[in-house]
Amino acid sequence: MHPPKNFIIEIATSDFSTTSAAVKGGADRIELCANLVEGGTTPSYGTIALCMEKFEIPIFPIIRPRGGDFLYSDEEFDCMKKDILQCKQLGCKGIVVGMLLQDGAVDSKRMEALVSLAHPMSVTFHRAFDRCHEPFKALEAIIELGCERILTSGQYPQAILGIELIKQLHETANGRIIIMPGSGVRKDTILTLAKETGCNEFHASLRRHIPSTMKFKHPNFVTTTESYTNNFIDAASVQSLRIELMKANE
Repeated sequence: MHPPKNFIIEIATSDFSTTSAAVKGGADRIELCANLVEGGTTPSYGTIALCMEKFEIPIFPIIRPRGGDFLYSDEEFDCMKKDILQCKQLGCKGIVVGMLLQDGAVDSKRMEALVSLAHPMSVTFHRAFDRCHEPFKALEAIIELGCERILTSGQYPQAILGIELIKQLHETANGRIIIMPGSGVRKDTILTLAKETGCNEFHASLRRHIPSTMKFKHPNFVTTTESYTNNFIDAASVQSLRIELMKANE
């Protein structure tokens, strides 16, 4: 009989309040972002600093200067380096980052510089991996770089659709790097992902929206969601992921 797995749940959050809810719900680690609607961009200094001050679990800010693709200019690369130094100065345990070349390969040269700059922080290569041209070649390149994990949906929009590739990546990695399924990881999918892939770290956002508590709503903007709804995470939904995962050890 195999010993029970120690599962880790990482929650992607978009601000202080959603981070607080994720921590309350029992998250093991936070991927701290801004602009999750764009897939996540680097959060502000103030957000990172206050989360580091208030929460004890590892905070991994995403290092992504904009939404869109993962092909960055020299100036954007410089922005990423400065953001990494800021995270290091704030005492973050890790960062989440990824860079590609035009042909869909990992930008190993510039990623090497970022990983070196981030040391001793842990580095997760994010879902830029899902846009790589050759996933197994990319896997080896990322291992060579010294990244600790890869966040992936198996090169599909949702991890449940890419479950076969995730399983193959986990088996090929063979303990050399952590393969962490993410995208569409919810209560109704996480147990299947755990059993079918063999992975023990999972990434979820569980993002919802709630109405603003503003009493005055300008009539010309009342129907615009950006003005009068806020991001929300239900702590109980984080707890439910843990409950489902524990069934994999039964």
